[in-house]
Amino acid sequence: MKIENAMVLAAGLGTRLRPVTDTMPKPLVPIAGKAMIDYGLDALETAGVMRAVVNVHHFAGQMIDHLSRRNRPKILISDETEALMNSGGGLAKGLKLLGPEPVFVLNADLFWVGEQRGEMSNLRRLSSFFDPARMDMAMLCVQLENTTGHNGRNDFSMDADGRLTRFANGPGEPVVYAGAIAMMPALLADAPDEAFNLNIYFDRAIAAGRLYGLILEGHWITVGTPEAIAEAEAVVGRQAGAA
Repeated sequence: MKIENAMVLAAGLGTRLRPVTDTMPKPLVPIAGKAMIDYGLDALETAGVMRAVVNVHHFAGQMIDHLSRRNRPKILISDETEALMNSGGGLAKGLKLLGPEPVFVLNADLFWVGEQRGEMSNLRRLSSFFDPARMDMAMLCVQLENTTGHNGRNDFSMDADGRLTRFANGPGEPVVYAGAIAMMPALLADAPDEAFNLNIYFDRAIAAGRLYGLILEGHWITVGTPEAIAEAEAVVGRQAGAA
């Protein structure tokens, strides 16, 4: 399936990353000389995405200025400066700026490195895997040993077909949610206008047997604290050296 639209969730406060986020939004914190959000936007561009909605709140002016310098994908701003909408509310609001076609959903503060040159990228693999006839959502997942900066907990269990259940509730391979989803915007057609957590829709999809996962190729990084910046930069450096 070809996916040309995306939503990047970037409006959080980044409180655990203080004092760094006392002067800048978390998605703009540089990792190895590159803003965190640009790792995800570059991945979207490589996957052929033409338009990406980015929601903004914390230091929104800095975010808008940074994003205005980008040509591909074309950036549309979903303004949450008056009130944060949480992951689900922010996604539902942002999707109204796009059409009914399938979308990628990315978290702005999570990214991966180590994709193999000449091979299909993780997002292209995800779009090929996503089948809306069988799936409400298809998400990239990663094995715990291929993460840096994570809290050490698994999120889901994945069966042989890729179907996901909550880690505590089902057999299968334990995996971590890697912060990237393929879905149809119509899934959130009944979403409330106020803030809510996207986990509500994860659980609905699990109950219907329609939440699926695909294992990420490469190494996944999250940066939650100031101490995690150096760890992330070391991984990026090692991957660049191995390329």
